[in-house]
Amino acid sequence: MQDLLIRNIRPMGAEAQDILIRAGRIAAIGKGLAAEGATVEDGAGAIAIPTLADTHTHLDKTTWGMPWYPGRKGGSLQDLIDNERNSRIPLGLDVHRQSMRHAIQLVENGTGHIRSHVDIDTDHGLSLLEGKLATRTALADAVDMQIVAFPQSGLMKRPGTYELMDEALAMGADVVGGLDPSSMDRDPKGSLDAIFRLAEKHGKPIDIHLHEYGELGAFTLEEIIARTHALGMQGLVGVSHCFCLGMPDPLRVGPLMEEVAKADIRIFTTGHPSAEVPSLQDMRAAGIRVGLGCDGIRDTWGPWGQPDMLHRARIVGMKNRMRRDDELELLLDAASRGGVEAMGLEAPGLVPGGSGDLTLVAGETLAHAVVEEAPRPLVVKRGRVVARAGRIALPGVVMP
Repeated sequence: MQDLLIRNIRPMGAEAQDILIRAGRIAAIGKGLAAEGATVEDGAGAIAIPTLADTHTHLDKTTWGMPWYPGRKGGSLQDLIDNERNSRIPLGLDVHRQSMRHAIQLVENGTGHIRSHVDIDTDHGLSLLEGKLATRTALADAVDMQIVAFPQSGLMKRPGTYELMDEALAMGADVVGGLDPSSMDRDPKGSLDAIFRLAEKHGKPIDIHLHEYGELGAFTLEEIIARTHALGMQGLVGVSHCFCLGMPDPLRVGPLMEEVAKADIRIFTTGHPSAEVPSLQDMRAAGIRVGLGCDGIRDTWGPWGQPDMLHRARIVGMKNRMRRDDELELLLDAASRGGVEAMGLEAPGLVPGGSGDLTLVAGETLAHAVVEEAPRPLVVKRGRVVARAGRIALPGVVMP
C-alpha cells in the first residue's frame, strides 16, 4: 500500500495543512510534510472531513438507471411492502446491478461506510442477499458495508422467514434486522425473542425498524431496552426511524431518551419528511449515538432521494429546524464520524493514528460545506483515492 500525501487541505475547516496517510492510517497532520515515494495530491484548499456514513439504506430496492417506474401506490405500510415484493421480478430488478449503481454513487459523493438492509422473505429466499454480497465484494476497496438481514414482510407472520434469517446470518449478513414487532408481527414478545435469539446464536448486533408511533412505539421501545439490559447487549442494538421518540410530549420523550442512552442503543434516522421524527439535537444532548441514512432511493415506494449523504443531511437539518452554524456542524458529525461510531466502528476522526478515510468538500466553513451543493473533489478510503471530482476512480469498477 503506497503512502498518500495530500497537501493544502483544511482538516475540519482549520487552517491549511498536509495529511500523510501510511499503511491505511493517518500518520501525520501538519505543514510542509514530506514522504519519499508517496503519491501526492493537491487539495486546493478544500475542507477535509471523515468520510460520510450512510447508516440506514436499502441498496437492494433502488430503480436508479432503470426505466421510470409508474406503479407506485399509496396506502398503508403493508400495501407498500406487498407492492414492492410483488413487483421485483416483473420489473427485472437485479439486486447486484442496482445495489452497485446506488453504492457507487454514494462513494462518488464521499461515503466510506454503508449499513444496508436487504429483504429476506419467503418469496425471494436468499437471492437478494446473494446480490448484495456480490456488491460488497466488488466494492470492498471503496467502502465498508454492513448488511442487515431484514424481514421486510414480517418475521412471525410469515412461517419460514426465521429459518431464512438464520441462513442469511450464516451466509455473511452482519446484523439481525427486525420490523415493527407489535404492529407488523402482532406478537412483540415472540418477535423480539426471535430477533435476540438469532443475535445470540450468531454473535451479531441488531437493528430494528420501528415505525410505530406514540405509546405503541414507546411500549415496543421499552421492551427492546429491557431485553438489551437483560442480555448484556448494550452497544449492540440499534433502532431505525424510532418515530415514537418524535412524540410531542417532552415529559414522555425525555425519560425515554435517557433510557435509550443508558442502554447504549443507537438510533438511525432519515429525517422522514412525512413523519414526526426524533430531534437530532435532543438525542445527541441525551448522549445517544445517532447515525443518518438516505433510506430508499427512487424505488417502488417513492420517487424521491439522492445517493448523497450531504443531500440527506440537508433534509435532516431542515426537518430538525437547524439554522445555526453549531447545529450544522453537529449535523455533519452525525453524517460522518458520529454515524460510523453508531455503526459500532472505530471513529476517532481526523487525528494521527485514525483511519485513513476522508472526503474533501467545498465550502468556507464546516457549516457552509453542509449546505453547499458541489461535487466532492476527492474521496479517500484507507489511504487510497477511490473517487475524484464526483466520479469513481478505482480500476475495474464502472457503473453498471
